[in-house]
Amino acid sequence: MALESRLDLRLAQKLILTPQLQQAIKLLQMPQLELAQTLNNELIENPFLEEEFEEPEVEEHTVEDTTPSIAADDAEMPLEGLMNFSVDEYFEERSSDGRDLGYFTPDIEEQPSYELFCSKKPNLYDHLLWQLRLSTADDGIRKVAEAVIGNIDEDGYLRATDEELVSVTGADIDTVRSAIALVQGFDPPGVGARDLKECLLLQLKVLNLSGTLVEKIIINNMEDLQKKKYSSIAKQYNSPMDDIIAAVKIIEGLDPRPATGFSNVETNYIVPDVFISKTEEGYQIILNEDGLPRLRLNSSYRKLLLRKESLTKEEREFLKEKLRLATELIKSLDQRNRTIYKVSESILKFQKEFFDMGVQSLRPLNLRDVASDINMHESTVSRVTSNKFLACNHGVFSFRFFFSSAIQSETGEVSSTSVKDIIKKIVSEEDPQRPLSDQMIADRLKNQNITIARRTVAKYREELKIPPQNQRKIYE
Repeated sequence: MALESRLDLRLAQKLILTPQLQQAIKLLQMPQLELAQTLNNELIENPFLEEEFEEPEVEEHTVEDTTPSIAADDAEMPLEGLMNFSVDEYFEERSSDGRDLGYFTPDIEEQPSYELFCSKKPNLYDHLLWQLRLSTADDGIRKVAEAVIGNIDEDGYLRATDEELVSVTGADIDTVRSAIALVQGFDPPGVGARDLKECLLLQLKVLNLSGTLVEKIIINNMEDLQKKKYSSIAKQYNSPMDDIIAAVKIIEGLDPRPATGFSNVETNYIVPDVFISKTEEGYQIILNEDGLPRLRLNSSYRKLLLRKESLTKEEREFLKEKLRLATELIKSLDQRNRTIYKVSESILKFQKEFFDMGVQSLRPLNLRDVASDINMHESTVSRVTSNKFLACNHGVFSFRFFFSSAIQSETGEVSSTSVKDIIKKIVSEEDPQRPLSDQMIADRLKNQNITIARRTVAKYREELKIPPQNQRKIYE
């Protein structure tokens, strides 16, 4: 077969993402905080962008006399007087009007520094290290104990084995175990444990409950305790049920995460992207622009670009590129706002009953319905609804909250989200001593004209993180 080269002309259709389209897609799926950070970075990098501020309104006043009045004390001193004016006379004159110059007062008290008022919440490491410095243990054990403290996680558990501590510190195994025992005696009780069982046992030691029925249950019956098989535990130890229930209540009072009070994890608050409020004229959609800089083009650089004779070729090309990027960013930002508004308006249209009455009135909805309503692609709606939140009079919800599958009922289709809300309400109203089974919950839903299988109830219950019937039972 001979090899030859030739030219062919072919027609083909394919999707090409231009840089402008890529930027528009990127901005579209950004949440509020990430978008604010991106815009602030663009303000720093692009000289054509500047932030637009609202100018405060200035009240007009009638000016009777524009000539400034000069007080006698502020009148300019003649040159001859300045030449003969000494430094001592200056400070005597400044202090003669009753004002305290401060730094010349002999009995002045120095004000405390503001740094002394800055508070810092102590973390677990500092708290344990402070107790270690107060201990009377040998220097070798204290040195290893410091390494033990450094390997305790935010929950208070030791995440290093004895062999790893031996290799890190170079100490023998007995010293390492003595150091671990020293740290396990510190506050908070249970700190330095390797697992949950050891953590609970350390707390029992502080309560002087070692060797009791409580300790036996923790050592031998953790799995039965989790499944609330109290009758089998009572049979194993030949104890009355009242004693088992009393021991269980003591175990429930122990802390499985002893270092929770020393956590410095910051709370991340949700910032809504859209507000929907009810007014006398209907519902109003407001895009949240708090924290977002309002961008506009810098007029000074635009004028500079028009002066071709004052710029070199490289400078002119640089400014043209920055102008193009700035213009595309402002257009993409405007397109993002319009798209989010359209999606919010469509959600309000489909889920108006939810905004009127609440979660139980939520309708089944999918992305395709909203995309057809606003004449956009389904992928665009998916990008708009990801990582964004909507605030209304019922609370703050993710955009994806309004999209749910349909469940057939005797009265028509019902949203799976509303069914989950009904299940949550049924469980919250049940008798804790006689909790409902999944089949009982399904029967109660059937009484409300919602027919679903028992396994579907179990699936929704697990998604709601509601324990099964035997684990919800409370013993008096």
